Amino acid sequence: MSNKIPYSPSLKTNDLLFISGQVGIDPAISKLKNESFESELRQVMDNLLTELKAHGLSFQDLVSTVIYLKDMKQYTELNNVYGSYFNGTYPTRTCIAVTDLPVGASVEISGIAQLK
Repeated sequence: MSNKIPYSPSLKTNDLLFISGQVGIDPAISKLKNESFESELRQVMDNLLTELKAHGLSFQDLVSTVIYLKDMKQYTELNNVYGSYFNGTYPTRTCIAVTDLPVGASVEISGIAQLK
């Protein structure tokens, strides 16, 4: 049996890039970066950006995101950190409260980007 998770990090279709949910796993150490909610969220955003850059894109190319949040008490902090990654034009967004996330994460974000 394989330990590999059955998913694609992203898939292109027509003129869109669908990015699977990103959690705060630091790829350098393969562990969740969860010293604080902010550090975990910034790692999530870095992981999202890494996937965008692999396709020659940036945050400005995101047209929609879905955010899964374990604690809605962190909603304001989420908005402050998340908003700092954009300059004026934001993607559409849905934020959903969830009971649990993979690897004990506090937040997970998936996205859809417009291909150039």
